[in-house]
Amino acid sequence: MTQGPEDRVIRAALESLIENGLDGMGEAIRLLMNEAMKIERSEFLQAAPYQRSEERIGHANGFKGKTVDTRVGQIRLRVPQVRGLPADLVGFYPQSLEKGLRSERALKLAIAEMYVTGVSTRKVAQITQELCGIDISSAQVSRASALLDEELDSWRQRPLGEIPYLVLDARYEKVRHGGHVVDVALLLAIGVQADGKRSVLGVSVSLSEAEVHWRTFLNSLLERGMKGVRMLVSDDHAGLKQARISSLPSVPWQRCQFHLQQNAQAYVPKVAMRKEVAQTLRDIFNAPDKTEADRMLQLLIKRYQESAPDLADWAEENIPEGLAVFQLPKAHRLRMRTTNGLERLNREIKRRTRVASLFPNEASLLRLASALLVEIDDEWMTGKIYLNMKSE
Repeated sequence: MTQGPEDRVIRAALESLIENGLDGMGEAIRLLMNEAMKIERSEFLQAAPYQRSEERIGHANGFKGKTVDTRVGQIRLRVPQVRGLPADLVGFYPQSLEKGLRSERALKLAIAEMYVTGVSTRKVAQITQELCGIDISSAQVSRASALLDEELDSWRQRPLGEIPYLVLDARYEKVRHGGHVVDVALLLAIGVQADGKRSVLGVSVSLSEAEVHWRTFLNSLLERGMKGVRMLVSDDHAGLKQARISSLPSVPWQRCQFHLQQNAQAYVPKVAMRKEVAQTLRDIFNAPDKTEADRMLQLLIKRYQESAPDLADWAEENIPEGLAVFQLPKAHRLRMRTTNGLERLNREIKRRTRVASLFPNEASLLRLASALLVEIDDEWMTGKIYLNMKSE
C-alpha cells in the first residue's frame, strides 16, 4: 500500500516516540508541526504543491527557520512562506503556529489592555483565561506588568548604530489627563540600517509642546548611538523643522511627496483642475533628475501664476522640500521619497487604539504601542532587506 507524505511523517513521529520514549517528544512535535503547516499553506493557496489549479491564489516560496521554546525544549521549525498573493491579501502565517507561540504575546497585550481600559485584576484574569487558556492571580498580574514594562523600556533604550535613512511620523491619540480628554502626540521613528533592513528605532508619547517633544525624541535616538544619517524623511509636522535643525543640522530633509500631493489640492481653485495639477506634480516627482524636476517646477509656477496664484506661490515655497531625494542613488528614491514605509505601523496601532478609544494616561498608550512595535521590528529584522545598500 502506497504511503502519502502525511502517513510517512506520522510514522516517523511514532518511531521517534517508540525509540526514545518521552525524550523523542520534541522530534515528534517538530515533524508533525512542520507537516501541519505545509498542509495549512496548501489550503490557504487553494492548491497542493505543483498542482495546476484555476483557484490557486499564490505560490509556495520555500521555508524560513524558526526556533521556538516549548515545554519539551527548543524546537527548530520550518515555517512555510508564500509569494504572488493578490493585493487584497495581507499574507500567510500558520494558525497552528500562532496558537502555540503567541499566547505569551496575548498575555502581555491583555495586561497592556488592563492599563488601557482601566479594568480590574479580575477582568484581566478573565481575559488571559480566554486568550491563553490559563488562570492568573493578582500577584502574577503585578509581576507580569512589571516585567512587561521592564522589557519594553529595555527595547526602547537599546543601542542603535549606523542609520543611513531616518523616517519620522506622528499620530495623535486621546488620553485622559487632569480630568480632561486631550490629544497627545505619539512619535514614531523607523530607519533603514547599513545592511538594508528596516528597524523600528523608537516611539515616544508626550503632552509637551511639539518642538520640545520632537527635539527630545531626536536627541534620545542620538544618545542611543544613532549615527551616519544621510537623509531624514517626514511630513511637515509642527515643531519638527526647528527640532531637526537643532539635533540633525547637516542632514538633508525629504518632505513626504505623498502628503505634498494631498496638501496641493487645498490650493486648487476649481475641481476640474485637480486631476491636471495632480498629474503635473507626479511628473515633477518622477523626473529623471533634479535639474529636470526644477525645470518642470518652474513651468508649473509660470503656468498657474494667473489662473491659480495661491497654488503657484505654495508650490514655489513647498515643492522644493520634496526634491531632496534626488541626492540619493536612483534605486533608493522610490522608497525614500515618502513616509509610506510607516503605514503598516500606523495601521496596526490604529487597529488597537480604536478599540481602546480613550487611554487613562500617557504610559498606557506608550505601553500598548511599544508592545505592537516590538513584534513588527522582530519581523523586519528577520525578514528580507528593504533596500540594497550596495546600489550606490
